[in-house]
Amino acid sequence: MSTQLPSVGKPIDRVDGRLKVTGKARFAAEFNPPGLVHGVLVQSTIAKGRVAEIDTAAAEKLPGVVAVLTHKNAPKLKEVPPNPRSGSSQSPGTEFQLQDDRVRYFGQNVALVLADTLERAQDAAARVKVRYEKEAHATDPTAALDKAVPPKSDRKDEPAAVARGDFDTAFAAAPVRIDATFTTAQENHNPMEPHATVAVWDGPKVTVYDATQYVSGVQESVAAALDVGRDDVRVVCLFTGGGFGCKGNTWPHVILAAAAARHVGRPVKLALTRQQMFTSVGYRPFTSQRVRLGATKDGTLAAVSLSGVNPVARYGEFTELVGSVARMMYAAPAIAVATRVIPLDVQVPTYMRAPGESTGSLAFEVAVDEMAYAVGLDPLEFRLKNHADTHPTEDKPWSSKSLKECYRIGAEKFGWAKRDPKPGAMRDGRLLVGYGMASSTYPVHLFPAKARVTLAADGTATVESGTQDLGTGSYTIFTQVAAEILGLPVEKVRCRIGDSTLPRAGVSGGSSTAGSVGSAVRAAAEELRDKLVALATADAKSPLKGLKPEAVVVADGRLVAKDDATRGEAYTAILARAGKKPVTGEGELKQDRAKKFDSHAFGAIFAEVGVDPDFGTARVRRMFGAFAAGRILNAKTTRSQYIGGMIFGIGTALLEHTVTDHRTGLIVTREFADYLVPVNADAPAVDAVIVPEEDPHTNGVGTKGVGEIGNVGSAAAVANAVFHATGKRVRDFPITLDKLL
Repeated sequence: MSTQLPSVGKPIDRVDGRLKVTGKARFAAEFNPPGLVHGVLVQSTIAKGRVAEIDTAAAEKLPGVVAVLTHKNAPKLKEVPPNPRSGSSQSPGTEFQLQDDRVRYFGQNVALVLADTLERAQDAAARVKVRYEKEAHATDPTAALDKAVPPKSDRKDEPAAVARGDFDTAFAAAPVRIDATFTTAQENHNPMEPHATVAVWDGPKVTVYDATQYVSGVQESVAAALDVGRDDVRVVCLFTGGGFGCKGNTWPHVILAAAAARHVGRPVKLALTRQQMFTSVGYRPFTSQRVRLGATKDGTLAAVSLSGVNPVARYGEFTELVGSVARMMYAAPAIAVATRVIPLDVQVPTYMRAPGESTGSLAFEVAVDEMAYAVGLDPLEFRLKNHADTHPTEDKPWSSKSLKECYRIGAEKFGWAKRDPKPGAMRDGRLLVGYGMASSTYPVHLFPAKARVTLAADGTATVESGTQDLGTGSYTIFTQVAAEILGLPVEKVRCRIGDSTLPRAGVSGGSSTAGSVGSAVRAAAEELRDKLVALATADAKSPLKGLKPEAVVVADGRLVAKDDATRGEAYTAILARAGKKPVTGEGELKQDRAKKFDSHAFGAIFAEVGVDPDFGTARVRRMFGAFAAGRILNAKTTRSQYIGGMIFGIGTALLEHTVTDHRTGLIVTREFADYLVPVNADAPAVDAVIVPEEDPHTNGVGTKGVGEIGNVGSAAAVANAVFHATGKRVRDFPITLDKLL
């Protein structure tokens, strides 16, 4: 018996929305167990060297101070392997935190102060005196571009280098060529909720309340670092106030909180300050990207190349795979992409919304725009002309692809046809006005996930999985999936997630959670439904006795005969005769990398900007995106993700830039007074539409993921609009006013 999901996709309100707007949703920092002590980190003020002397005497004498941990007295930690999501040599650097006197990057933790109030801990931390012996450091990637090397670890499913055909020959022979270098700035994560951890020991077991995107990953990392069994660690994350990638790893503060709590025998709360968010939890790295495009005079692409470089830590890599979009977006007989890395005295970079695709699409889609102008084609017409009907470098068909429909709908609703093709020709009063567009795409990622669905005697169901909700709507969509399969109203389904004692699930990254966990939830609900059908059809007292399973369907909390709606009974009646015992179904999604198809979501993003010709200020006036991402589980939360992703791109294009003083390694922009992120005034009119698409090949619920695709191409659309407004092609991002004067 099969069940389709015709009502999944409705724009129902978030089931956890009332908890959030009333303040009843509890985030990690809001857990306050009895006997709690507060932790405050002291971080290094040099980029490389050693701690020659650390004086904690003044801090330890203050009232309420419980302990001051340094490399001299801190508990010993075991090395933590990279989280399974990374598949590379990325390391959060836990193994050396307070373990030796070496300083490897600016902002490394050198002490942890514990006191009975936060204010006392902060006061004591300010009194810890550290004397350093500095060593020569290197933090500037622009001064070391010639020292870039291939990454040590390379994933087979996402290789750093991909080639098809003879690029050099094809590029040399192309009558129209673009050869340009683009740079993107370092960006730092600034979710509404900074990182926070509360650790509570009960004998040999610890409960960790953490702001995370990966409940199971934190459990594994804490267990490894503290040398305890995995089942001795419980991780709870009922709600996450945003993450965007920085909460996908288990960073050192999490391990230190758990280790300190065991050391002092009291619960410990350790919350990072906004300034420490810039030194403690990774970032999107600076990139330098050389893009070369060759085309015929009629605009047919003949050669595509993107070579990128990004800095990494000396103790661990993270490769920003900037060639991901270039290798698959457009058809060309010769394609070559590669990413190299520069080891520096910095903290390790990490995932940030659409890592690689976001920064890579900015450079690549701007270069594509340049080529469209070079061959005299409308930028949209150029993209349509070079549309890839199959994956260009993998020789696989797409599982589905509605990009042309995204182009059509997006252009129509945005009003692309009103665009004067000549740069600098459109004005609104004294403002220069420009239209720009870019293609968008993001691959389908799946990670192993398990789920459990239980039906109680009162006819209500509970969905359980050890996944987490970043604020994207996980509680809601899993409720919808289970409700659909069981034929229940959503009000009769409860969702429990965010606890490592529940069935294990993967990281909420790579836009994977809806497809991975959603498929597991569907499988669990189907198993539960089938068990109910088996109970009813085998029960002599049931009106469904003797029917074959395929002759029974679900409707309104009942099982009914497919051909006779009057013949059926409620779930409560079935369970009552079975002794009122709950019935449970379990489901699992296993990661399968052997795919016959290549699965990507696709979209088209259009932007209008206004540029003041006297001051050089560029402002986004409106943005519009059209996206196709398979079956949509909730139209409201999906549209929210699309819009949020596009606004994220405004930051990359015009605002966000982490500045480091390379003379000292000091990160200068460590708060919102200096680091600009888009606010309401920067995004006055942003909208998105869902382009209908069915794809039976992606996963059990037919989704493709919506959390990151809005951020791919959005910055390029803004940058291309700036060029159209001004005639100035900026290749160093963000586009600040000095670059337009």
